[in-house]
Amino acid sequence: MSIIQARGVVKKFGSIVAVAGVDLDVEEGECFGLLGPNGAGKTSLVRMITAVSPITAGTIRVDGKDITREPRRIKALIGVVPQEDNLDPDLTVLENLLAFSRYFDIPKKEGRERALANLQLFELQERQKSKVEELSGGMKRRLLIARALMSRPKLIILDEPTVGLDPQTRHLMWQKLDSLKKQGVTLLLCTQNMDEAWRLCDRLAIMNEGKIVALGTPQELLAKHGGMQIVEARPRLEARKDLVLAMLAERGFQWQEIEGLFYIYQGDSQVLEDELKNELAIMSQHTPTLEDVFLRLTRRSLRE
Repeated sequence: MSIIQARGVVKKFGSIVAVAGVDLDVEEGECFGLLGPNGAGKTSLVRMITAVSPITAGTIRVDGKDITREPRRIKALIGVVPQEDNLDPDLTVLENLLAFSRYFDIPKKEGRERALANLQLFELQERQKSKVEELSGGMKRRLLIARALMSRPKLIILDEPTVGLDPQTRHLMWQKLDSLKKQGVTLLLCTQNMDEAWRLCDRLAIMNEGKIVALGTPQELLAKHGGMQIVEARPRLEARKDLVLAMLAERGFQWQEIEGLFYIYQGDSQVLEDELKNELAIMSQHTPTLEDVFLRLTRRSLRE
């Protein structure tokens, strides 16, 4: 069953189209990854899903409810973990959770029980009386997720949950997120960390220029768009560049050219013959990764 269903969703800011007709289904209980370069439309799409920003066109349903008709009920179903720390620095760790529980009219006793349970889940019980400024970056990220769980949401949306964390803390966060998924919580993960997406996500959507350009499991995307080998090379002679391009096309290779460097995607039965190799200065070759798929589909360009 789809907990998020988007059809033909468009978001415009004046003449700028941030989201250009997106169709998307996120199934209940899965970890769904939303990947894309800066400016791809991820944030705009998420803001519409969370009923923070109005839809220009199309429809979004969350748990069967129309986002334009029942925004308050939908917000009550969603826990949001922002990328930026917005914890209250004047309150202790425990007080941050208790204060948040009041937004959902959770009885005081129950709110305290939930807060203590969430602190224990994220190994923060010994810091419950500490002020936020006394916490490390990793502890703050864990506290943000603990806070999002206070309303016992069916869906948690996480924006770059491990950005800036050291490897040990990042792996701890991944374990905690995986345990939430096993408890039946649906996770919508916005990330640019390819390792994170590979480890956590059941399915991924890669966005570029406001559209979803690829959708599937990490393994499916790698098989479809990665090939068996990626060769990075330059033409030995610039004057023979057109010949190299013609030879690649004739042999059925797919490639991208970025600032004079060719990224050649070898399929299962494709081989760089000596005739072609003689025209190329090969810089490197490697087995494709999810990052290669991401770069290929988003055209490896720098974004701001």
